[in-house]
Amino acid sequence: MTKRFIIIGCLLGAASVIIGAFGAHILKKILTESDLEIYKTGVEYQFYHTFAILITGILSRYTDKSWTNIAGWLFVAGTILFSGSLYLLAVAKSFELEAMTPLLGPMTPIGGLLFIGGWLSLLFAAIKYKHRSGSRQRHSST
Repeated sequence: MTKRFIIIGCLLGAASVIIGAFGAHILKKILTESDLEIYKTGVEYQFYHTFAILITGILSRYTDKSWTNIAGWLFVAGTILFSGSLYLLAVAKSFELEAMTPLLGPMTPIGGLLFIGGWLSLLFAAIKYKHRSGSRQRHSST
């Protein structure tokens, strides 16, 4: 999973830059100030959790793999639900997608709970971490 989470993190990081630039240059002319703030919050949390996913990928080499695996997928799902729902909620009025808002509203806090679960999973991975010595074994001379 190490490589997979690093790749996902890199892709989400690139997407964060693209989505943020789209908001700053194109949506800024279309959205209300309030909706633009919602959009920016989605970008911020996507960036924060992009780094969490990258860290998870790196830590999975050193800590409990089951917990880092859970953390990574919780961060990915949280990003999709939290940031994705905020992006859609922000543009809903401007693009006549208001019928979707009753579905999108609950997705944001669910995504937030997934983020919390991801951070707690990393905590459990750290707690379960046991230092493993290298492959070299010490031999006592007799």
